[in-house]
Order: sequence, then C-alpha cells, then structure tokens
Amino acid sequence: MDDEGDCGVPPYDLVDSDFSLLDVTDLVFVDAVSTGYSRPLPGEKGNQFHGVGEDVATFGEFIRSFVSRFERWSSPKFVLGESYGTTRAAGLSGWLQSRANGMYLNGIVLVSSVLDFSTIMFGPASSISYIVFLPHYTATAWYHKRLPADLQAKPLRSVLDEAEKFALNAYTVALVKGNRMTPAEYEEAALGLARYTGLRLDYVKQSNLRVRHDRFVKELMRTDRLTAGRLDSRFTGRDADAAGESYDEDPSSTAIQGAFSTLLNDYVRNGLGYKKDIPYAIYGNVYPWNFSSMPSGAGPMAQAAGLGAGLNVAETLRQALADNAHLRVFCCNGYYDGATPYFGTEYTFSQMGLNGEFKDRVAMGYYEAGHMMYIHKPSLMKLKKDLAEFVRGASGK
Repeated sequence: MDDEGDCGVPPYDLVDSDFSLLDVTDLVFVDAVSTGYSRPLPGEKGNQFHGVGEDVATFGEFIRSFVSRFERWSSPKFVLGESYGTTRAAGLSGWLQSRANGMYLNGIVLVSSVLDFSTIMFGPASSISYIVFLPHYTATAWYHKRLPADLQAKPLRSVLDEAEKFALNAYTVALVKGNRMTPAEYEEAALGLARYTGLRLDYVKQSNLRVRHDRFVKELMRTDRLTAGRLDSRFTGRDADAAGESYDEDPSSTAIQGAFSTLLNDYVRNGLGYKKDIPYAIYGNVYPWNFSSMPSGAGPMAQAAGLGAGLNVAETLRQALADNAHLRVFCCNGYYDGATPYFGTEYTFSQMGLNGEFKDRVAMGYYEAGHMMYIHKPSLMKLKKDLAEFVRGASGK
C-alpha cells in the first residue's frame, strides 16, 4: 500500500512490516467459528457459536486451553479486539475473570470500538447516535473541503473541538426538546448542524435535524456524484446514479479487500504450507447472530444493561475494571471511522465510573484515518508507538 492506504494495481506483493508488535509481545490470532478456516466439528451446528454469549464462551475456552497447554499462566496477558471484536473483548474481560479460574488480564485494546450499540443505531426516537456521529461528519466534511471557509482554514483537531462543543450543547438540547423548541432554538440548531456537516441548510431541516450516516455519505458530495466511505471516509466511490438516498457499496471496503484477501491466502498456503480446499472466510456466514445472549460472568447489572434498548457490554467491562484494580484499557479511534465513530466511544466511557475511578486506567488514541487506521502509514506508525507503550506500561515492563 502507499502511505494513504491505496493498494494499487494487482497482483500484490507481501513485505515485512516495520511496525510489528513482535518486539514487545507474542501474538495469537483466533478466528471466530465460521470465519477464517475455523469451522464447527462434524455433528455440531454453527448457531451454537453464533451469538454474543456463545462467541465469548468459545473464545474464552480457547484462551484458557491455549494458556494452559503452552504454560503461559504466568505471562502478562492482553486481549485486542477490532470492531465487533471490541464487543467480544469486553465480554471476555468478565468471562476470563469469572469462568477461567480467575485469569486476570493486564490490558484490553479496543480498535474502533462499539460496546453500546445504541451509539451506532439510528432511529426516529433515538438521539444519542445522531449526537455522537456529528464530529465524524465534521471530520469527513473537513477532509473533503466541504466546510465553510473559516472552519476549513483551521486544523482538524481545532474544528473537531468546536463540533464536539456544539454536539454536546445546542444540538443535544435541540434533539431532547423536539417540538418544544422555540423557532429561535430550531434555527440555531439547524444552522449549526449545516455548518459542522457541510450539508445544505434546507437538507438538514428536511431531515428534522437528524441525518443518518447512510444519508450523509450520499449527500455530502452528491453534486460531484461521489459517495464517502463508511469504514474510512477518506475514500470516495461512485454509485450507479447520484439520485439515491443511500450508497450502493462502501468504497473504503472494496478498495482494500482484494489485496488483503489475495495475500492472506497466498501467505497461508505458500508461506506457511497450510493448504486447505475450504475457502478462507473473510467475514463468514455467522447469521443469524444471537444478540440476546449475554456472556457468562456478566453480573446482574451487566445482564440488565446488555439486554435493554440494545446490546451493551460496557457494564461487563466496568465490572472487570472494578474487580481487577490493575486492568487497563486502550481505545484506538479513527477520526474518519463512520462504522464506530470516535465520539461514540468517548460517550460510552464517559458513562462508566462517574466518580472518575477509572480515569487513569482508560486511555484514548486518535488517528487521522478510519476503522482500519493501520492502512494509513502515518497512523500505523503512531499506532505501533502507542500500543508498544501501553503493553510495556500495563505489564510493568
């Protein structure tokens, strides 16, 4: 890839990474059942693994078995999850402590995290997702030069500070008040939303001040017949037509999938000599996924929180932090991530430990890239530095 994450023309070459974590930790990669080469054994059904609690139990038992067989109980231990893997990692924090005979972790790394699914689900009566997505809209509009000139002239972080302030104050108040807003309050909210999203004022008004993400990526550059990426809004695509309400596909996903798929298959078969006729399932058929089963080891409060308005495993992680006073968490956030926006992660952790008891044990890293921030070379360099420092610090090295 080039420094921005463009794969170029196939075929592709695999090169050694200058930013591996192998200088600070061993790495064990685990494929969820029905993904990668992982499959149910004969006589077993996939649906016994395809669910929140089922998945955590499967991973937890694998980790316990692996650590036991390779005599690594006395080693520092970290769990890293990306995207849905962050949901899994939070669930594992409770499962390993309660079900694996007290396996306490040193740290958890959450890459592009979603612990509270209400932060990424848009609904007519829900407000939180619209609030936490707003700064991501601002970052995307800034990158594609769609903001007003005064904002466009400022550094990204400075613009995001303004957008976050608007999101937490005037915008939140407007959404909570709803039709109880005065005309002046409505106008202030509409003007602010248009200003920090780069969208037309009449469009945000027609949207009732609630712009879903799928609409945003279609509308922002509609006049140029371009859509912004979901996983990484730096990427753009072109749909069959520019009149639709949502995009045809995610250009940031299709831009990298070919190279990753090709080289993974080539490396496993020719580099490692592991030749299987079954396909390496990049995503896998894990549907239907049971979102109503909470992990074992989650306490009563976690069970209640997890099965309320939507899946929420933040309480499981909070309990693990409370039980294990030395557990630390590091969150990796891409400003251009439209799948799990960074402000949603900030919101989730702002609701944990309201007395500030975890403030020195939860750290945030920010990167000018998307969901897979490591495809952007400057972000990869920073990510390596951040994670190496976190591993050393949390393991007492």
